[in-house]
Amino acid sequence: MTSYFDREFDEHLSVASATFETVRPDFERMLAAWVSCIRDGGKILFFGNGGSASDAQHLATELAVRFKQDRAPIASLALATDTSALTAIGNDYGFDQLFARQISAIGKPGDVAVGISTSGRSVNVLEALKVARADGLVSTGFTGGDGGAMRDVADPLLIVPSKTTARIQEMHITLGQMLCGALELELGLVKE
Repeated sequence: MTSYFDREFDEHLSVASATFETVRPDFERMLAAWVSCIRDGGKILFFGNGGSASDAQHLATELAVRFKQDRAPIASLALATDTSALTAIGNDYGFDQLFARQISAIGKPGDVAVGISTSGRSVNVLEALKVARADGLVSTGFTGGDGGAMRDVADPLLIVPSKTTARIQEMHITLGQMLCGALELELGLVKE
């Protein structure tokens, strides 16, 4: 167990270090998109499957409620939380359209779509990002590995340089929370 603990922690630290070295430019671009969206009265729409759906809910909640301090709410929504919409869309249009259909329904030009997929190959995330871009939303995302097909439909795209799902997810929530904190500061809603 000691060697397992050491290996897992070493891998986490290694991926964290590699992520630190590679994502800053896209992190700054994503923050700028979030700031512009909220200042212009838009909203941030998060979506993903499984653990990424949980991350989407987590980040949307950090913005809509609060991150570190009490402040005005920030318009955000996780698209995997409405079971009636999910089951109706899945039944009537197919699983690939789960998020795209919701983007079409509630997304407006200037809103930010944030797709989360550790592999960069989740078809329903890719379809939603395509629809978001076509509808005038800013199409962005979080992924891992080499970015997969998300490279073609999301910009900026935060790519965690790892093939291990757990490490990618750890960095996604770290980067996501950093974005939440930075957004609060940039909007002047909290003080450092």
